[in-house]
Amino acid sequence: MDRITIDLVSDVVCPWCYLGKARLELAIAEVQDEVSVDINWRPYQLNPDYPPEGVDQQVELAKKLGGKENMDRAHAQLTALGAEVGIKFNFGAIKIGPNTLDAHRLIHWAGQESREVQGRVVDLLFKANFEEGRNIGDPIVLQDIATEAGLSRDVVTSLLSGDADVEHVLAEVDAAKQMGVNGVPFFIFDQQYAVSGAQPPDELANALREIAKAKAEALRNLN
Repeated sequence: MDRITIDLVSDVVCPWCYLGKARLELAIAEVQDEVSVDINWRPYQLNPDYPPEGVDQQVELAKKLGGKENMDRAHAQLTALGAEVGIKFNFGAIKIGPNTLDAHRLIHWAGQESREVQGRVVDLLFKANFEEGRNIGDPIVLQDIATEAGLSRDVVTSLLSGDADVEHVLAEVDAAKQMGVNGVPFFIFDQQYAVSGAQPPDELANALREIAKAKAEALRNLN
């Protein structure tokens, strides 16, 4: 079975990233008998200038989207799309717009344990923000998520209290921008093929099949 690695550039306060993640999971389930997929979560920050304590999410997002009506319209669309893939968006519950640097540090540390643990942390961060309205910039919330995902609370608490891997995360964000990523989610297949945006599951499944086919053909040509 062909194996494909996806580097998924995203931010855990990006609703389209949450949607893209759910759609990718459906695509992977569709091709599970044909292609094996590994996911590496890569950081991006939509709001790098937000202070550590965060901002008033409803006020700032309305400003960014050109008014409350536009915000409400976007949320209604996303709520409907999310419901199709099992996401229960609760935008009204999000009071704090966090700076996600520490959340990305946590994702990085989880990845050092395993892809499975990293996946659990990413799941919990998205759910905490978008479905439960928890402030994922709050160290206590991050410690709770780490514990739930199976990481050592004491270790994560200690790491969060310092600057461990801040430069690493910022360098990865910068590398994504240098590569031309200016919106997320952004999917990089086997470090060769790129897909931008929360594409429908069938399109992602077809992309996985096509890449697997191309890899198999390339391998045959080498023999």
